[in-house]
Amino acid sequence: MTRYILALDQGTSSSRAIVYTDAGDVVSHAQEDFSTSFPEDGWVEQDPEVLWQTTLSSARNALAAADLDADDVVGIGITNQRETTLVWDRHSGECVYPAIVWQDRRTADRCEIMSKERVTTETGESVSLAEYIPEVTGLVIDPYFSGTKLAWILDNVPGARSRAEAGDLCFGTVDSYLIWRLTQGQVHATDATNASRTQLFDIKSQIWNEVLLDYFGIPRSLLPEVRDNAAHFGVISERWLGASIPITGVAGDQQAALIGQACFAPGEVKSTYGTGCFVISNTGPVPIASSQNLLTTVAYRIRGQVTYGLEGSIFTAGVAIKWLRDQLGLIESAEETSLAYRATGGDSGGVFVVPAFTGLGAPHWQADARGLITGLTLDTSKDQIVTAFLQAVGYQTEELLRAMAADGAKVGQLRVDGGMVVNDEVCQFLADVLGVVVERPQDIETTARGAATLAAIGVGLYEDLASAATMWARERTFAPRITETQRLELIAAYGRAVQQALA
Repeated sequence: MTRYILALDQGTSSSRAIVYTDAGDVVSHAQEDFSTSFPEDGWVEQDPEVLWQTTLSSARNALAAADLDADDVVGIGITNQRETTLVWDRHSGECVYPAIVWQDRRTADRCEIMSKERVTTETGESVSLAEYIPEVTGLVIDPYFSGTKLAWILDNVPGARSRAEAGDLCFGTVDSYLIWRLTQGQVHATDATNASRTQLFDIKSQIWNEVLLDYFGIPRSLLPEVRDNAAHFGVISERWLGASIPITGVAGDQQAALIGQACFAPGEVKSTYGTGCFVISNTGPVPIASSQNLLTTVAYRIRGQVTYGLEGSIFTAGVAIKWLRDQLGLIESAEETSLAYRATGGDSGGVFVVPAFTGLGAPHWQADARGLITGLTLDTSKDQIVTAFLQAVGYQTEELLRAMAADGAKVGQLRVDGGMVVNDEVCQFLADVLGVVVERPQDIETTARGAATLAAIGVGLYEDLASAATMWARERTFAPRITETQRLELIAAYGRAVQQALA
């Protein structure tokens, strides 16, 4: 008898649900888009109730599309936009403030101050935060992460700090909030990957770090319990889907994509092209401290055994295409980008785009950088501008892979996923500018697939990740077509554009 897994993928611009068989076949899919608000320059917020309702509605619609009852589902996997920060009342479940999204830069000034401050460690040693945070959390000082967002809520929402100190509030990233809602407040938990993105978690000892909690003034009672990625996260209330189903797998979206891409061996690398772009290289059981401003992160934790990764984060990828459509009106749909690329033959006419709409991520970490289009002439066409936007993700990916190589992570090929890679031209340009083979899977929704894989392990359908590797299959391979000289010339030209943006 076929057994089914339901994956809930709560992303930055949409919530989706996918039903899989125990063999990894997709049965049905449902998705709901939602809007994001920008109340001030650099501020990015979402309505927590919308995140919840779109997730629940997608789950119901996916089951209906599959013509399944909830009783047919043996486990639920959850994956989510990481770093997005929520604080809610422990008794009512009502959030005290909108969700502060990972792209939000409101704490940039706080981060600037942090870079000059010191803390006293557990051993009584005085060290700079700029040294301590990377050593303990694997992260850098940047508004991207949850720690400063949480501190901002406690400092700026009236009564929030006193309520937190009284034990009346809960903090969580989106996964934790969904678990709380699904279990009707019975479980306040997160997984090791999401915890590793808060800037509050010791990725070596796998516990919340008291020094950083004290520094930010965050009560320990506010934080969720940290569990393995394939573990029991409670049982959802029968009220939501019509049956009580265990939640057995949870991971942040980029780590879920790494799992969905079956990158289980050290040196295997995936890159996801969604709202942003995120590259993770599996580095095995030992964390690699980056000298290139990359992030050392938890790739996954199974049965207490931690596998680490090196990550590079690009804040703007697919959202730039949405901007071309909604703000400039240069295209009417994402599909038109492929037509534009073919019209130019991949030649942007010397136009380069640095899409730093919300600053630059790795390896620059410049929160105040802003977007730039350079090389415009009176001959520049709309198609060339669209082409330059598509190519920007390739150039930025190249920066990240170069940094990973400098850190000792060998990159022989790249597995790609996300909405942008349905475009063959994007995949071919990636292969050309990276100088490596690019592999595209049959199912580009690898984030949801990773959550389903973890849930399948958690419920006992698979023994481990290795046995679940059969859930991944290659659809197409793209090999480099340009010369090394051409590749280096393109990289150098884009590097000059980045320097303009940084200036």
